[in-house]
Amino acid sequence: MKNRGKLIGCLVGIWMVQFAFAQQLPEIRMVDIPAGSFYMGGEGGGENYDELPVHKVNITHPFKMSVTEITNAQFEAFRPEHKTLRGKNGLSLEDDEAVVYVSYVDAMAFCEWLSQKEGKHYRLPTEAEWEYACRAGTYYLYNTGDGLPEAYRKNQQTARDLKPVSLKVGQTPPNAFGLCDMHGNVEEWCLDWYGPYLPGEQNDPAGRTTGDFRVTRGGSHNTPDKYLRSGNRMAMIPDDKHAQTGFRIVESEFTPVATVAPALPPANQQEVNQTDYTWTVVKEPVFKAPVPYVLQPESGSGNPFFSHNHQPAITWCDNGDLLAIWFSADEENGRGMVVLASRLRAGTEQWDRSSLFFKVPDRNMTGSALLNDRQGTLYHLNGVEASGDWQNLMMVMRTSRDNGQTWSAPQIIAPEHTKRHQVIAGTICTREGWLIQPCDAGPGSHDGAAIHISKDGGKTWQDPWDGKPLPEFKEGNTGSTIAGIHAGVVQLKDGSLMALARGNSILNKEGKLRMPMSISKDMGKTWTYYASEFPPIDGGQRLVFMRLNEGPLLLISFTDHPLRTPEAERGLIFPDREGNNYRGYGLYAAVSYDEGKTWPVKRLLTDGATRFLDGGAWTKHFLMDATHAEPRGYMAATQSPDNLIHLVSSRLYYCFNLAWITDGRPAPVAF
Repeated sequence: MKNRGKLIGCLVGIWMVQFAFAQQLPEIRMVDIPAGSFYMGGEGGGENYDELPVHKVNITHPFKMSVTEITNAQFEAFRPEHKTLRGKNGLSLEDDEAVVYVSYVDAMAFCEWLSQKEGKHYRLPTEAEWEYACRAGTYYLYNTGDGLPEAYRKNQQTARDLKPVSLKVGQTPPNAFGLCDMHGNVEEWCLDWYGPYLPGEQNDPAGRTTGDFRVTRGGSHNTPDKYLRSGNRMAMIPDDKHAQTGFRIVESEFTPVATVAPALPPANQQEVNQTDYTWTVVKEPVFKAPVPYVLQPESGSGNPFFSHNHQPAITWCDNGDLLAIWFSADEENGRGMVVLASRLRAGTEQWDRSSLFFKVPDRNMTGSALLNDRQGTLYHLNGVEASGDWQNLMMVMRTSRDNGQTWSAPQIIAPEHTKRHQVIAGTICTREGWLIQPCDAGPGSHDGAAIHISKDGGKTWQDPWDGKPLPEFKEGNTGSTIAGIHAGVVQLKDGSLMALARGNSILNKEGKLRMPMSISKDMGKTWTYYASEFPPIDGGQRLVFMRLNEGPLLLISFTDHPLRTPEAERGLIFPDREGNNYRGYGLYAAVSYDEGKTWPVKRLLTDGATRFLDGGAWTKHFLMDATHAEPRGYMAATQSPDNLIHLVSSRLYYCFNLAWITDGRPAPVAF
């Protein structure tokens, strides 16, 4: 027993020594940054609109700043469990590499811990302190001049998947203040809430008193050079953490004071009527001529607007308004992408001009959805990349209880920046009261689709995927991923789910490729695949699949792809009002009264009038007439309580109803 006691005591002693060693804090080298003045900001062109105005900033106090970013070993002296994240995605494995997968909250907690440990005042730098320290008296794009030397370059490109590279700190020559790695390696958290710059000379600015995003600076590995500039602004949701962001610290007795933001909300959130609208069901057939809803902002409004406007979502509001959103970008896989909005106010015929709806600065924002849950809440869901491209996204959600006049802070509902998170317009609420959000399962055209389910009003979400790779999409096969991307999902009367989508086309019994149909009887855990009766669609096209208020299922899709379908296979046969058949081309609606088994009603989405229209995005100009409708476009739709169907393509807004689709004829089968 004595020997056993000695052994236990020895083991405890060894453990205590190991524990004490693990808690040792490797030296954090600090350098003095003198007080001084500089001009903050940049030219502000295009996606860099937030760098204006250039303004003089006085840093009235000297401070110390860490020579490098905080390393794994230094951070793990505070939080040893973080070691489990070393090497995730092949990055930041060694002691002396910059720590990543740390949120703003984590970085602030480290500063507080270090302050208590050393009896000094450590914090994150303000955005102004960071840019002042980075520039170190220079006004070139970088403190190295007009370009970055090779020592700074760590896969400086937009990569669909991050390429492993060493994040060892201190590998670049120090700037004039003695700081290393200010351009690249990893992004660095700053103290400030992100907000527009204020004009005029300022002393020690510290951002806004409130906000949705905290500033990050410096750029990172796997990021194009232009985002590593001294003046480039970035930001993140404070709880976000990924492989491209870490932090460095300052020591200073000076306490920065944030500024109350004199911010005016964007136009889509101004003067929003809060009186509930009286909806009257429209029974007579309605088809309104398509009009643009994507309208360029007024010059000088400060709203960003780019050349490529695409991938919309739409919902109705309780006050009778319609709210449409979409992304605007010069390049789909860039960081400049913003989510814009326009509002069609009740009783008006023209949409408001575009204004900013949602933007995490310098992040790709691919994938948006809107839903009115008919209980007084609007839901907005969006993908957010860590950098560019649309492959590795996390998912965020916001809600509004006042018709979109204000929105909650973005809540991260799927925190990993990974596949299966590219949000698709078409959120549904099931008969159980659950929310279902369809998402593309990958960035490719044949990667299938996923769903995420919330059973508690959006508080928590789950992807029922079992982790298995894509199956073989053939008639009768099963798998854990929906066949096709950009899927529309409905719940059938028996509680099962049905999806129609683009890509992964399935051969039918006649040997023709058809649009894939996927059915799940276990709420998305497994799907069985079938060839639908509909022709497949392709690039620049997205369908709508929804259940109407009146009960039937509605599909809105395209007869063919105008550039990829052989001429002999183009078009579908439609009946005219006299009962004669004609071949029509482009956008059509199909209605099913028996839960998708048959589709007895199909109608080309045109009233026969001749119009020369601009469909925007990939569609561009097209001629609408009696036999031709919009040939391409990403479609999204909502049905308001008056039973009008509101459809948007990449630029145009359509309004019609079931009575028009059926030409006023009664349903072929009672629902």
